[in-house]
Amino acid sequence: MGNLKTLLATSNDPKSLGSRFRSKRFKFFEQIFWKTFKGKENITVLDLGGTEEFWKDKSLIQAKNITITLLNLEEGRVSLSNLKSVAGDATDLSAFEDQSFDLVFSNSVIEHLYSFENQQKMASEIRRVGRKYFVQTPNKYFFIEPHYALPFFQFLPHSFVFFILTKTKLSRMQKWQPLYAQNYLDEIRLLTLDEMQRLFPEGKVYCEKFMGMNKSFILHNF
Repeated sequence: MGNLKTLLATSNDPKSLGSRFRSKRFKFFEQIFWKTFKGKENITVLDLGGTEEFWKDKSLIQAKNITITLLNLEEGRVSLSNLKSVAGDATDLSAFEDQSFDLVFSNSVIEHLYSFENQQKMASEIRRVGRKYFVQTPNKYFFIEPHYALPFFQFLPHSFVFFILTKTKLSRMQKWQPLYAQNYLDEIRLLTLDEMQRLFPEGKVYCEKFMGMNKSFILHNF
């Protein structure tokens, strides 16, 4: 039972399925990153929604010519010398000039913006401030809703999902706190591939597969 709970845990748990997918995704990212930026002296990266925990064991953070700026709603503490943390809003990056970063990186963030209008704003800002971008998001039509780890829950009424999350242990084998559950129900808006291509029209598509199905999409312009 404990092993199953670990497998179904969020991607922050290194033993979870989500973490395994994230590691595989990052290997693909590193391949195209180094191919593109090999030989460049100073590389600037803006990570929307990123954390030091995510980057601390990655090869990029060990490179002295790379500076990564983490942007979240609140500024966080960082201990690594080539990491910066700033407070900001991914839908309004007006603090940064056009093309001010070599790369804008975003991992499972754009689906947390409440509305397609906000997702359009974030995509527009990513394309404005970044020469390159790498944006990943879960596939709306994958049979497992990734945040709740439950089948087809993205298509069910919010009231029913709220009941299941808060009154049962079906989601990741634990009950959710009501406020936490409601926040997720309010903010999550999963995207289709067609919508992602509308947001990033020049982007190349990389599909993450599970059992032959598209689990998530990456749009990038490398």
